[in-house]
Amino acid sequence: MLPADSADRLASGNREASLGDRAMAGRRFALSAKVLVRDEHGRVLLLKRSANSKNNRGKWDLPGGKVDTGESFDEALLREVAEETGLTVSLVGVAGAAESDLPDRKVVYLLMEGNLTSGEVRLSDEHNEFAWVERSRLAAVDVCEQFRSFLEAYGGQAG
Repeated sequence: MLPADSADRLASGNREASLGDRAMAGRRFALSAKVLVRDEHGRVLLLKRSANSKNNRGKWDLPGGKVDTGESFDEALLREVAEETGLTVSLVGVAGAAESDLPDRKVVYLLMEGNLTSGEVRLSDEHNEFAWVERSRLAAVDVCEQFRSFLEAYGGQAG
């Protein structure tokens, strides 16, 4: 979702000003891949960010992370899931997208659906808890702000 001032400029036909503002601010886009890992019961894996996390301390998050230079998003996603959880997953498809603003960049998140194929959760230092959450209960969890509206909608599609 665009910030209100950007949406107003786009609606008024001033797209160039919006893009120019971002470029002048020196902000770049970064791609992060996240996965909604589902177990055999259809529950979604959430990870609680540790107290030493740079961003979103104590919030629930999805497994995944940054795409390194030269790495495809699916390679990055599978690597990050393995590093953060010790799990192997199979990717199913695109679930959606989200974004967040950081002081030096805008992070665009590609959200994928995936199924657990093997392993037991072994958390990295980035997280200190995990939970398998029923899809219909995702809206009740204190997740990172950038994923809140997506997870509310995704959970509302449970059926």
